[in-house]
Amino acid sequence: MLFGSSAIAQTSVELTASGPEGNLAGTLLSPEGFKATVVIVPGSGPTDRDGNNPLGVTAAPYRLLAEALAEKGVATLRIDKRGMFGSKAALADANAVTISDYATDLQSWTTALRARDPNQCVFLLGHSEGGLVALEAMTQIDDLCGVILVATPGRPIGDIMRDQFRANPANAPLLADALSAIDTLERGETVDVTAFHPALQQVFAPQVQPFLIDMMRRDPTALASQGDVPMLIVQGGRDIQATAADAAALRAARPDATYAEFADMTHVLKDVASDDRMANLATYTDASLPLADGLADSIAEFVRANASGEQ
Repeated sequence: MLFGSSAIAQTSVELTASGPEGNLAGTLLSPEGFKATVVIVPGSGPTDRDGNNPLGVTAAPYRLLAEALAEKGVATLRIDKRGMFGSKAALADANAVTISDYATDLQSWTTALRARDPNQCVFLLGHSEGGLVALEAMTQIDDLCGVILVATPGRPIGDIMRDQFRANPANAPLLADALSAIDTLERGETVDVTAFHPALQQVFAPQVQPFLIDMMRRDPTALASQGDVPMLIVQGGRDIQATAADAAALRAARPDATYAEFADMTHVLKDVASDDRMANLATYTDASLPLADGLADSIAEFVRANASGEQ
């Protein structure tokens, strides 16, 4: 499909790559004359290629980011995770995954992009949990042009989960069970959730516990310090999920990385004018809100600076 109303002509095509049991699916949005493609790696849970999630996110941040980058001459590939949405055929059980599995899928996507253009300059952009996947894949994919970490955890996931539970006063009645569950999973053991509050039963559902155990074994700073791929770290000042402490840890691990901070940006890449929690959460469900001011510019600038040749 060709979009002619844009200042730069853009072509959107459905793309596939090899998955473990069937094809992975994604959307490639290419502006005319592009020389670099940014693969947008989704965040946690059932997050689709547009950045939406049936558990409460309808802000379409990845779609909006892709459209904004296309206007600046940067192509993007938005992907569905194995076993989910358009990639459902790739895996019968979407919960039977590890961070390493998702990193393997990024290798498949890179192969698919380079099959279209052997000189393709590929960047990985990981959002939230997707940043961990990008870091895992960073040393496994040859000739990456760069890695972009947006709202990415810089501390062990168990520590972040503890902080998130403690930050919301409404969680007080659930806190003891939640903290106990995190401790148990960090030891590599599963948790019996039958007596837990329904909200905690969802967070610590038996089918996702193996993935949580796997993720808790990952040290983001250790991963970030490996290799010398150019890196951009992006942090929002009003992000209530990945905080300034996470960005600081990643920056300490990669002092050569480029850093961009957006004072009003929330976790879903939208601006909010205050620290009011309800106003912050409202950005998670409003696709009409534009991207955080300057975000696409900073990413496009990094891509242009690190792509092979002139854009």
